[in-house]
Amino acid sequence: MIKRWLAAVGVLCLVMAIPGTAFAADPARKTVRVGVTQAVDSMNPFLAVRLVSGSLQRWMYSFLTVPDSKTLQPSPDLAESWTTSPDGLTWTFKIRQAKWSDGQPITAADAAWTFNKMIDDDAAKTGNGPAVENFAGVTANGQELTIKLKAPQASMLDNPVPIMPKHVWEKVTDIAKYEANEYPAVGSGPYVAVEHKKDQFVRLAANKDYWRGAPKIDELQMIFYDNPATAIVGLKKGDIDLIGRLAPPDFESLKSDQNIVQWNTEGRRATYLQINHGATTSDDKPVGDGHPALKDPKVRQALHHAIDKQKLVDETQNGLARPSDGSIVPPMYKDFFWEATGAEKITYDAAKANQLLDEAGYQKGADGLRTMPDGSRKLQFRFSIHTDAPMEEKLAEYLTGWFKEIGIQLTTKRLDSSKFTEETGTTALFDIAISGWSVNPDPEEVLATHLCSRRPTASGEGGGTESFYCDPQYEELYKQQQKELDRGKRAEYIKQMEQRLYVDAPVIALYYPNNLEGYRKDRIAGITSIPEDKGMLYGGSGFWPFYTVTAVTASETAEDDGANTGLIVGVVAGALVLIGAAIFLVRRQRGAADERE
Repeated sequence: MIKRWLAAVGVLCLVMAIPGTAFAADPARKTVRVGVTQAVDSMNPFLAVRLVSGSLQRWMYSFLTVPDSKTLQPSPDLAESWTTSPDGLTWTFKIRQAKWSDGQPITAADAAWTFNKMIDDDAAKTGNGPAVENFAGVTANGQELTIKLKAPQASMLDNPVPIMPKHVWEKVTDIAKYEANEYPAVGSGPYVAVEHKKDQFVRLAANKDYWRGAPKIDELQMIFYDNPATAIVGLKKGDIDLIGRLAPPDFESLKSDQNIVQWNTEGRRATYLQINHGATTSDDKPVGDGHPALKDPKVRQALHHAIDKQKLVDETQNGLARPSDGSIVPPMYKDFFWEATGAEKITYDAAKANQLLDEAGYQKGADGLRTMPDGSRKLQFRFSIHTDAPMEEKLAEYLTGWFKEIGIQLTTKRLDSSKFTEETGTTALFDIAISGWSVNPDPEEVLATHLCSRRPTASGEGGGTESFYCDPQYEELYKQQQKELDRGKRAEYIKQMEQRLYVDAPVIALYYPNNLEGYRKDRIAGITSIPEDKGMLYGGSGFWPFYTVTAVTASETAEDDGANTGLIVGVVAGALVLIGAAIFLVRRQRGAADERE
């Protein structure tokens, strides 16, 4: 009875929220609904930094190259071929003959406009600024794109920038304020965004003119659940068909459901602590209110020694992760992965942490708390986490206990995703924060999040920093790896960069989470991971899984499980706040995972 009533209210709210829509009426329509526990920060690719937005960009737009589905090495996308000059400073890309979703031809001018916009406009650097920092000039001639570099660049074929349609985007007068919420969006990827309700859903229709051929489904929907527990309920009920980025307890709760396939593979993410070691803007002016003690490397190293990473893996990750002993690049990327060994390895050792703080002059008072050497302030730090994030709450409990043992008080500060991103990436109103990054096959982008240039401007634009780090030694190593075309030699420079982050500790890597996902086998007929051998689905670094996915049609599923139920639930969530007794059935709260890429 309640189920029928809720469905009726859902249909009513859907009609009210989306007047004129008729896509739910076709029972033969092949639809896949992906549940995500993170809202899109922006539909504007120049501004977006979150993982969910990166996934959308891969579905909506083409790039110069994409990771090969088997090897993850660069393979042709919009650029069907390329050449480089003997000195490595001039790259020429042949852009394939293809069309934008509005029928206009794609030319090299589109790519040139995209890159030049990022070069000339600080706001346009927010999402992928370092990708063009080494560009000396970009020009177009018909289907030929020429990029001249300031120095050789080893990552040129792993450029993470989606190519945008010049004829649409050149009309935008202020990139910093443009939300890109006009639909259908004009794109060149396998799907076209046709509707977006902020914090609720994105609907994407198959691009019938996609140059590789149309996808095998008609529609791909992204349904937002800010409460992970509610998303799991949605998967079990059949409101959504697939969900990725699962927390270990949620993943393990799927074991008993015979209709759900559990997907557990090595992940491409590192989880770490971000330390406010004295944040500055890109013009080297102090910003924020970080505790002054955190400017001292000895304090940061003491914090590192106070953390039992294996305990965190066992207790907060249910063992479904690997403790980190150095690298912010996860072990799945074997060429670039680095671990500390011997005397350099920082192990859980509270006595060592206390010794470091004693020697540095941070003495304990009668209350057990340490003070600055000059006695000006106690060592009381804030720990910024996301609202409604049970695992982060648990992590905070362990850190609070361990830091108390070394005379440091930690107070948890809970923030919604937008506020979290602002305070940890622009205004620097934090001391320590939970963070992490999903790493692409070429790790240059995650390494670049720790460059001086990634700090925000004085007005708060640009940026994309993950640490407010600005270190001459790190900068020089970045330049060396960037121009080193020998992969083995380049990997050594990258490992030295990771070693520098490990020793100086603007971030402290904690563990590498497994990639945990689940999907309904009664709704998804087939899906190919990336890489194809034991790879990832939603968590992967390419468009391939959702280009290859095949669906069971709505008419083939059970009577209660229409292809659009998930979207109805997504839209109805806000309206049901007014419907007292039923609110618990579809409760969705703003929250938890500020996963960035």
